[in-house]
Parts: sequence; C-alpha cells; structure tokens
Amino acid sequence: MNKSIVLASSSPYRRELLAKLGLPFRSRKPDVDETPLANETPHALVARLAEEKARAIAHDLPDALVIGSDQVAVVEGNILGKPGTHERAVAQLQQASGKAVTFLTGLCVLDASQGRAQTEVVPYEVHFRELSLKQIERYLEKEQPYDCAGSFKSEGLGIVLFERLVGDDPNALIGLPLIRLVRMLEQAGIDLP
Repeated sequence: MNKSIVLASSSPYRRELLAKLGLPFRSRKPDVDETPLANETPHALVARLAEEKARAIAHDLPDALVIGSDQVAVVEGNILGKPGTHERAVAQLQQASGKAVTFLTGLCVLDASQGRAQTEVVPYEVHFRELSLKQIERYLEKEQPYDCAGSFKSEGLGIVLFERLVGDDPNALIGLPLIRLVRMLEQAGIDLP
C-alpha cells in the first residue's frame, strides 16, 4: 500500500516510539478540545480523543493513514492528566504513592480515504512504591516530567518510583502502544517486517 502515514500528535515521545517501526511518517498537531464530556468514563474519553485527533488531521489529508492517540492516568477513579506545574506534579505523585495507577491509552488508525477507523484502548498498570515528599521532590528536580500524564517518565528515572508494572506493551505507558499499532497498520494494508 502506498498511503502516507501521519501521526496526529506533537508529542516527542510518540514520535520517538513510532520511529522504532522504521516507517516513513510525518506528524501534525491536531486541534482538539480535550475536555471530558459529562459523565464520560476515562476509557471512553481516551477512545474518543484518539479518534477525534486522527479525524482532525485526516480532514486535510484524504489519502493518509492517520494515527491518533490519547492517554490518561487513573487512580482511585480520578483522572490524572499532565501536571503542567511542579506543585501539581507533587500532588499527583503523593496521590499515587503506594497505589496502583492505571494508564489508559486510546489508539486510532484512521484510513482517511474510506473514513474507516480502528480504535482500541490499551491499559497498563503501574504499582507505585510508598514515596516520601523528599523522594518526590528529588525525582521531580532531576526529571521535571511536567508534560507527562501521572508526573513521571517510565523510560527514564521514573522507574525508581515503582514496585511493579503490569501490562502487555510497555510502550503503552509512554503513550503509543506499538504492539497494537503494528496489528492495526497491517489491517490497514501496511507491510511490516
């Protein structure tokens, strides 16, 4: 198949992950309101936003395969987004301390020429160690993960915050579940090794 692949994301983490597949692609930032709908579950939220991001980009690229993704962290039923500030990151890590946090990553591959979307939600569970405020502050000072849902980078020093990880694809934790993505791309006609 000769379709161009477009990543509907400005995330450097997602770009880095997609590059691992060795496929030529470009990325474009989608303009999508990420506000949850009334009574929308975290699962429904990430599925909807992944597809909305893909459709927002596909509008201008009618012959592309567009990959959309969105992620939230959920602890005790509460959504943790990107903290944005040091204070919110401290609060998020204090809330996660000693608990299991489920990361839900919505993934969509949209064939713009047909308007057909494959959409899935991939869960990944992180069990945090009991963290002191001093440990949290030291970690945030070194890594400053203020643009990451849950306030850590598992691919970096964030690994010291965990007791264990549970899931099928560690890439899902970073924001783009490559194992599912490979299957979806193959179903869309892309040949992978």
